[in-house]
Amino acid sequence: MLGLDRYTPGHAFGSSHGLTRIIRLAYFESPVYVPLLRRAFALWRELEQGMARPLLHVTGGLDVGAPGSTVFEGSLRSCREHDLPHEVLDAATLARRCPGWHPDPRWRAVWQPDAGFLEPERCIARHLEVAESHGAMLHHGERVLAIEPQAGHVVVRTDRARYTVGQVVLSAGAWTSDLLRDLAPTLASQLVPERQVLGWFDVAQPAHFAPNAFPVFVLEADEGTYYGFPEHRAHGGQAGFKIGRYHHLSERVHPDTMDRTGHPSDEAALRVATSRWFPAANGALLRSAVCLFTNTPDEHFVVDKLPAVPEVMVVSACSGHGFKFASVLGEIVATMVTSGEPAFDLGLFGAQRDTLRA
Repeated sequence: MLGLDRYTPGHAFGSSHGLTRIIRLAYFESPVYVPLLRRAFALWRELEQGMARPLLHVTGGLDVGAPGSTVFEGSLRSCREHDLPHEVLDAATLARRCPGWHPDPRWRAVWQPDAGFLEPERCIARHLEVAESHGAMLHHGERVLAIEPQAGHVVVRTDRARYTVGQVVLSAGAWTSDLLRDLAPTLASQLVPERQVLGWFDVAQPAHFAPNAFPVFVLEADEGTYYGFPEHRAHGGQAGFKIGRYHHLSERVHPDTMDRTGHPSDEAALRVATSRWFPAANGALLRSAVCLFTNTPDEHFVVDKLPAVPEVMVVSACSGHGFKFASVLGEIVATMVTSGEPAFDLGLFGAQRDTLRA
């Protein structure tokens, strides 16, 4: 296997950096994801075997919103359909159990004990280490310029070389639409990169935001939908309460020209939530990070071979919620390009589904 990456490992130009990424079973987006997540959890645990410290940290998870909200109702549906252990909390109980919260009295929360967070940079490094140990050839700092189907094979042109291969797995994140423009123009037009900014804020009461007291969360409030993490001191130095807002400022961008600097307007968009719902974490902005979502219209993934070019498989456009699935998607891709059909329902992720038609 040959792996090509435009950048070097651990880079901050895509969607897989920022020290922590949520992983959760109570998936409000659709119950279809839950079997995939169960396998993903198992594979992350398998990947971290032999390591000095874990890749996956369990804190429990909260999906919070008013009754009728997408986040609360969708999470509850997934729990019920898949018999996941969970509790439904009212606002008073949420505030008592998690004193870092100052919830709206209308809100309800689905508490699911298996959720937590992954350390993405370490996960990527470990995956690359294991891949190389099994014979993978990894070329970093090599940019793919074009993917050209030929009779029964594919030519991949880069800024260094030309490769003739039997199959291609295209997982280029925000650059996927560029590489699909000639292969699948309709699909390419439906993959939209979006600028996303995360902030880490100083906390006044650290004990209230420690992993044993502050679960990872998704919150659907009147002001927007937010996601956040307990303090986690992965690399020393200041930790801080990390929070992001889904679709941040709704900025459509190209990854090569995107503004990668945080601005006061980015901080202000996050302080709307910290000041109101997490007041003890509304301290100084310790750091920020700019990354990318690559959104489909329905915000579901694309995991499919191109109908017109079955030698090319697209695994991308994860709409801001894909990293947690990296372990299981890797296994699915390996199955599909070597031995046949995976043991999961992937119909939601088809490249020709109605929501991807222009």
